[in-house]
Amino acid sequence: MNNTVSIEDQKVLVAHTAIDKLIAEGVIHSGMKIGLGTGSTALPAVKRLAEYIAKGSLHDIAAVPTSFQTSIACEEFNIPIFSLSSGRISGSLDVTIDGADEIDCKRNLIKGGGAAHVQEKIVEYNSKRLVIIADESKLVPHLGTRFPLPVEIIAAARFPVIREMQKLGASCVLRTCAGKDGPVITDNGNQILDCTWPVRDDGSSPVVPSKIEDKVNKITGVVENGFFTKNRPLVFVARADGTVEERP
Repeated sequence: MNNTVSIEDQKVLVAHTAIDKLIAEGVIHSGMKIGLGTGSTALPAVKRLAEYIAKGSLHDIAAVPTSFQTSIACEEFNIPIFSLSSGRISGSLDVTIDGADEIDCKRNLIKGGGAAHVQEKIVEYNSKRLVIIADESKLVPHLGTRFPLPVEIIAAARFPVIREMQKLGASCVLRTCAGKDGPVITDNGNQILDCTWPVRDDGSSPVVPSKIEDKVNKITGVVENGFFTKNRPLVFVARADGTVEERP
């Protein structure tokens, strides 16, 4: 008999486990300012948080969503939403909960598979605490050689940015969209380059995420990239055997 938990079920499992534990331990409590991430793992966490609000276990929660998708979910689940610049939030959050596309052994992240990494980084880099929830497929030995690094760009700068990324050793592809012709357009009205680096012959990676994060952002025409290296999140990882591992 196969008792393996599917990837989709792992996402729900880790979202529920993390929210339940954070509330039980008082990391999340009434009156908090909470950033809410984007994607297929973050959305079950948003829904779980809403269940606590609906039954009165949490109240006076102020949420800052990181995308239109998450804003719509908050509206559907009756979670009060604010902008980061609103008087209630004043540019700072207590905690943010989000997923990730890749997580390395140092808890550096790649995010942006859903093209929301600019808003996610603004929210998460202005949060006192970051919690990342993921299924085990997101754990990797190094970043940027398997899942591409998303780089949000101004459309007019596409070729110059590609040229500069090639100097950094990356191959770039303009992200296109199912359901429409042409490129993906972000919530900010920009385009996405998906950038990858080849693995070295010895199996190591040429990418040092913290250095590349800063170098890419210095390229004229880049809005933001999907490396997240400036904070060390608390990470919850669901396994195929139905367990959830916590990585502080």
